Amino acid sequence: MSFNQKLEINCGLKIQKSTQEVFEAIVDPSKMSNYFISKSTGRMEQGKTVTWQFPEFDMQFPVRVQEVKPDNYISYSWDNAEDGTSTTVEITLKQVNDNETLVSVLEKSRANDEQGIKWLKGNTEGWANFLACLKAYVEYGINLRKGAIDISKLPQKEGVA
Repeated sequence: MSFNQKLEINCGLKIQKSTQEVFEAIVDPSKMSNYFISKSTGRMEQGKTVTWQFPEFDMQFPVRVQEVKPDNYISYSWDNAEDGTSTTVEITLKQVNDNETLVSVLEKSRANDEQGIKWLKGNTEGWANFLACLKAYVEYGINLRKGAIDISKLPQKEGVA
């Protein structure tokens, strides 16, 4: 990798439900609040800006929905809370068989520098958590975030991220 290359996050997970069920769990705030956000100002619809709040943070995040293809694709942009840098998130749903969907998340992009690497680490962890929580909720009705430890409020040892 060249030092000048832009950083991107790319992760995915199979969920044993149809693309329709997974899509609705992502765009419908009443469902999304059971595994990812605490509240939203509305459904994710193309051209609309919604505001998300997360249970771990006392901040609101504007989400500018760019494109929505029902049961297949969602893209939006949002700003990093620390430095205001905007990134684009693309969520792709691919039907693998009758009752299995591959969910892929791509977030792009940041400069390959200290701030970018910090973003890459934090948001990669965040998207892995999103996918695990989405899977638990859609497949089993479990909210993995409820009662979870907020690691950002735990004491940190010197030199440990």
